[in-house]
Amino acid sequence: MKIIYALTTEKSVSMIEKDNKLTFIVEKTATKKDIAQEVKKSYGEGVTNVRMINAFNGKKKAIVKFQRKGAASDVASKLKLI
Repeated sequence: MKIIYALTTEKSVSMIEKDNKLTFIVEKTATKKDIAQEVKKSYGEGVTNVRMINAFNGKKKAIVKFQRKGAASDVASKLKLI
């Protein structure tokens, strides 16, 4: 599994509702393609875009934008984030 956990900061939770995006902490070796495939397989939702960020604390973030409107909220509910 390339996804370690979903991030639950104030900014990431606001992106769920506003932008239909979820933020995950991922393994250092993960690629955009790996994350898109894992999200599709694990949560059954299509992915439009994946942005990768190397944080200063040594962690790697993936911001995933979903195809279906409201999909980020549904996945966040499954993960018990909101």
